[in-house]
Amino acid sequence: QLQASGGGLVQAGGSLRLSCAASGRSLSGYSVGWFRQAPGKEREFVAAVRERTSSTVYAGSVKGRFTISRDNSKKTVYLQMNSLKPEDTAVYYCTVRLGWNVQYWKPEYYSFWGQGTQVTVSS
Repeated sequence: QLQASGGGLVQAGGSLRLSCAASGRSLSGYSVGWFRQAPGKEREFVAAVRERTSSTVYAGSVKGRFTISRDNSKKTVYLQMNSLKPEDTAVYYCTVRLGWNVQYWKPEYYSFWGQGTQVTVSS
C-alpha cells in the first residue's frame, strides 16, 4: 500500500513537501511517480524517479520548482514543491511500477496508487 501525505493549504509562492510511504514491500526495484488531478481535468504527470539510478524526470510545468527524491531505507518518496502557484492546486497521487517504462508520463503504466493528498494554493 502507498500512503500519500503532506498536502494542505498554502499561499502562492509557498512550499510544501509531500511524502509517499510504502507499507510492506520495499520500494527498491520500483520507479515512483507523482501525478495530480484538478477538478474537471485529467490526471497529469508531475515527476518520477527511476528504480535503480534514481534519475528524475519532471513535467515542464513544474521543472525547476519541484524536486522528487527517494529514501529506500525508509520506503518513502518525497516531492518538494517550491514557488507554488494557484494552478498547482490538485489532488496529488503517488504511484509505483516495477522497473521503468519509457512512457513514464502515462498513468496506465503504473501498477499501484496511493489515495491522494489535496494541495490547495491560494492567490
